[in-house]
Amino acid sequence: MNVTIKYFGLVAEAAAKSEEILELHGAITASELKVQCLNGLAIADKDSVQIAVNQNLDDTISINDGDEVALLPPFAGG
Repeated sequence: MNVTIKYFGLVAEAAAKSEEILELHGAITASELKVQCLNGLAIADKDSVQIAVNQNLDDTISINDGDEVALLPPFAGG
C-alpha cells in the first residue's frame, strides 16, 4: 500500500523534505508508522511529535492504502 507522508516544521527540517510517498507492506498502526518515519531523524523529543491520519489525531488507528499522514511538531500557544 502507498501512503503520503507530510512533514511539518522541525520534522520537515530534520527529514530535509516536506512530503514523500511510502510503500508499506503489511498492517501498521499510526504510532508504528510514526516511529518508522522518525527513526534516524535528529529530533530531541520524538514523543512530542503528533501524527494525524487523514486529519485525525488518533495514533491507534490502522494505516490504509491511500491515507494521508501528517507528522506535526509540538505547537506552542500564546
